[in-house]
Amino acid sequence: MALRIRPVLGWLAIVVTLLACGDDDGTTSEPDASAPRDASTQVDASRPLEPDASIALDGAVPGDDDGGGIVPGPTLPPFCDALPPADRSGTWESSRVSYDDEGMLQYASDAQGNRVPDFGYAGYHYGGVALPELPEVERVGPGDGDDTARIQAAIDEVADRPLAERGAVVLEAGTYEIAGTLRIEESGIVLRGAGDGSDAGSNTILRATGDNPHQRTVIVVGSNASSAWSRLRSGTTIDVTTQRVLVGARTIEVEDASGFSVGDPVVLRRPSTSAWIGALGGGGGSSAWTPGEIDLVHQRYVRAIDGRNVTLDVPVFDTLDRAHGVSTLSVVEGPDVAREVGVESLRIDIQTAGGEDENHAWSAIGIVGAEDAWVRDVTALHFGFAGVRVTAATRVTVRDVRAIEPVAIVTGSRMYNFAVERGAQQVLFEDVEAQGGRHNFVSNGIAEVSGVVFLRGRSSGARASSEGHRRWSQGLLFDSIVETSPATQIIVGLYNRGDYGTLHGWSSVNSVLWRYDVGGRRAVVQRPPLGQNYAIGTIGTVTGDGPFDGPAGFFETGEGTLLPGSLYEAQLCDRLRREAR
Repeated sequence: MALRIRPVLGWLAIVVTLLACGDDDGTTSEPDASAPRDASTQVDASRPLEPDASIALDGAVPGDDDGGGIVPGPTLPPFCDALPPADRSGTWESSRVSYDDEGMLQYASDAQGNRVPDFGYAGYHYGGVALPELPEVERVGPGDGDDTARIQAAIDEVADRPLAERGAVVLEAGTYEIAGTLRIEESGIVLRGAGDGSDAGSNTILRATGDNPHQRTVIVVGSNASSAWSRLRSGTTIDVTTQRVLVGARTIEVEDASGFSVGDPVVLRRPSTSAWIGALGGGGGSSAWTPGEIDLVHQRYVRAIDGRNVTLDVPVFDTLDRAHGVSTLSVVEGPDVAREVGVESLRIDIQTAGGEDENHAWSAIGIVGAEDAWVRDVTALHFGFAGVRVTAATRVTVRDVRAIEPVAIVTGSRMYNFAVERGAQQVLFEDVEAQGGRHNFVSNGIAEVSGVVFLRGRSSGARASSEGHRRWSQGLLFDSIVETSPATQIIVGLYNRGDYGTLHGWSSVNSVLWRYDVGGRRAVVQRPPLGQNYAIGTIGTVTGDGPFDGPAGFFETGEGTLLPGSLYEAQLCDRLRREAR
């Protein structure tokens, strides 16, 4: 039976982030003193809106004033001390993003206003905040037979406690049979094992047995609401009046800002009109996409309001042009998410018959309907769909996770080792390992995915390319990825997938390969209509010659070592420095 442990009082310092996700005291962030703003100034809606760096976030963590505790804001990680390095000999910098004389990043735009996006908001609490160590509040040991109900009962018992008394449900070392699904649906709960190794004497091994229900997920983290951001407050949908909101902008002008407050969760939606689809040449395939099926959705929080100008917490990852449809901003009721939830230090071994068996648990971990969530120090084996998949979740970190040895038929809709789906935004996959998948690192969530970073991923034996998979994923960064023993010729793609699948067409836009080592194969990077894709510092062959027609994207290489070594880390440091001013 489960053993109850008294909660640690230090947990109160974390709880305050759970009750709300936006500042609710009615104040706005202070503008950068170097760029004062006139509250009476209106933006000319006939002019493009440039990216706005003049309003900072004060280094505050969302919700930091809601509960009487102290939550530390983001601090500069140690690697920021070396960015930029004092000695830049033997290095080269991109013409699109580089350091200025003050050591801050600067961006160059092309004639259409396209630029490399700012990915420095991805991860738990926007990055720059250490993953927390939640106190142990419940302990479970191995049992006989199916352990699903016993572990779930411990999770549910913790969920019934007041928020300040929640924490980690700890699974002792040993082997546990999981014939069902474990669900962490309430805020402030972590499932923690003793380690992710193969020795049950010192690690925690979950053996996922059986196939009931068919192709289930072993652990679901979050509210399990795949439409977590879809419930809009009545009467709050307002038109965006800026003629063109450019990639990298955080501030937009709306028709009437009186219905918004600082801290509001909002959805910025650009409709997939026939005009927009027409400007894309139908989408890239032999048949045109259907209007209304591929709306761009950015899930955001309001950071400041200045007249009719609303500043959001995270920049946009695509250009919003009124010529192709009027975008709207709406307040979200909710969102329906669990916060401060995660899975740590365990091994998920899905039991299969091997070969092409598909009658088994399908994904190891699903993060569905979550915010400020994490998975770390986990090994997932023998999944058919994904080791970790992220849906309708924001500000997620997946760190030091291995997704290996998938078991399924090698065909579509399978073997996506690390996958983002609809509503996955500001997600960081850091130091993860993928082996033997079809698309080891992939976005499968169409235009509702943006701001996703794959950092220092290790990929081996890939059977197909890592990529934006279908229908206009925006703002994907593949940063310092290393491929070994690839089993495909195209190892990574930011390109037109044309008639593949369900008319995948232009699979990604405003996405970046940064120091990607293609393992002796090739990367395909093409320029979509109305946007751009980038390959900067790629180690190996880059081409615009893909399976379907499209012009080449932006390629750039140089002599020596590319500076910065990691675009994400440089952008994170740059953001934190600007906010600290």
